[in-house]
Amino acid sequence: MIKHLKAFAGACLLLLASINLGAGEPGVKLPAYKKLTLKNGMVVLLMEQHKVPLVNLHLTLRAGTTQDPQGKEGLASLTANLLRKGTRTRTAEKISSELDAAGANYAAFATLDASGCTAEFMRKEIAGGLALFADLVMQPSFPESEVQKLRAQRIDGIRSAKDSAQGVIRNYFNAFLYGDHPYGHAQAGDERSLAGLTQADVAAFHATHYLPANAILAVVGDFKTAEMERLVTEHFGAWHAAGNPKRAELGQPHPIQGRKLLLVNKPDATQTYFMVGNLGVARSNPDRVGIQVVNVLFGERFTSMINTALRIKSGLTYGANSNFGMFQVPGPFAISSFTANATTGKALDLTLETLKDLHEKGISEADLASAKAYIKGTLPPKTLETGQQLAAILSDLQLYGLPDSEVDGFFAKVDALTMADAKRVIRTYFPDKDLCFVLIGKASEIKPMADAFAPRISTKSISEPGF
Repeated sequence: MIKHLKAFAGACLLLLASINLGAGEPGVKLPAYKKLTLKNGMVVLLMEQHKVPLVNLHLTLRAGTTQDPQGKEGLASLTANLLRKGTRTRTAEKISSELDAAGANYAAFATLDASGCTAEFMRKEIAGGLALFADLVMQPSFPESEVQKLRAQRIDGIRSAKDSAQGVIRNYFNAFLYGDHPYGHAQAGDERSLAGLTQADVAAFHATHYLPANAILAVVGDFKTAEMERLVTEHFGAWHAAGNPKRAELGQPHPIQGRKLLLVNKPDATQTYFMVGNLGVARSNPDRVGIQVVNVLFGERFTSMINTALRIKSGLTYGANSNFGMFQVPGPFAISSFTANATTGKALDLTLETLKDLHEKGISEADLASAKAYIKGTLPPKTLETGQQLAAILSDLQLYGLPDSEVDGFFAKVDALTMADAKRVIRTYFPDKDLCFVLIGKASEIKPMADAFAPRISTKSISEPGF
């Protein structure tokens, strides 16, 4: 769902960037919508948008990859991506044919906190489209051959991804930072966990978690609310399941105390990819807007402190950034970059120096004003873009229990941030002493440099299964 937190940290802030709305502009608000709950517990959000003859569906299940059983990591993702591979009444070929005939777009997803699928249909195709969409969600058959095929593709994909450190370092970082906590598990699984997944596992995950009381359906587009309410009730109202959803408790992850470092040996590497950080904040953290403003200055934009230090002034890398992942419980804060093997130590030293400067030198009034302008400049005012993006943000607000003011009052919250607020945010949320380091590179060349950054170093080979 998004590379390096380009516009906003946290799911809703990212969605705000993608829909290009001027949330704090006078008179600009999230468009009106209707919320209802079906008798089976399914939450439905209906927003009319008549600019184009399209209707977007966004179904979210409160069952993300954190609900994967121990040793079966990747199950939520596998389940979501198998929905379109056959139902009790449709083969995979028939599903593809119907989607193509309707000119529809369809996609599935599985994130830490949620699974689901999305679709876009022409207005004239929505009755049939909604029937097909409901069939995929409610009655998938998970053919054995399709399970085996996708499982094999996923395993090959992970092995191929390890050829590029950049593609897998996040998995190693999360695993090292979180340990046994579900946020440390690879969302798509790994070579070991995927190999053991069966058709029965997939069917059981669906039966346990794909329940109406677990579901949020956002519908945005060219329709009349009363008519869409009737159609949704017709197709999803009969979705029944015994019992209530059973979700494993996440528990609170524990931040790193002191410093620890993982060195992943990639013998053919000519560059070292590294991440440095600790736990960040949850999606509901009351300081989330202030964190975003400060992070613009520290590590988000091209002229940020970390990119200026590592790229613009020193030329040690082609890019450096920092980001906060905001989820149900605290996600990671991480600084990311890469450099030549020989300059690994220098790049890490400069990273720590820049963190120290943030704490000791802070930011100026001009810096704060610049960050606010940058954020508001990324959201051209008075535009609400696609139905797909609006459906996603409606789902996000519902998933995390956030009010519409998350959108409507965003600019006002940005403007209200003071220097005192910024100083407190830096002191509270940007770690500079307790840190987790993950390096992927040629161990024989970079380990002597890595030794300086933590009292003990853990090592593994990138060729080993898992992360």
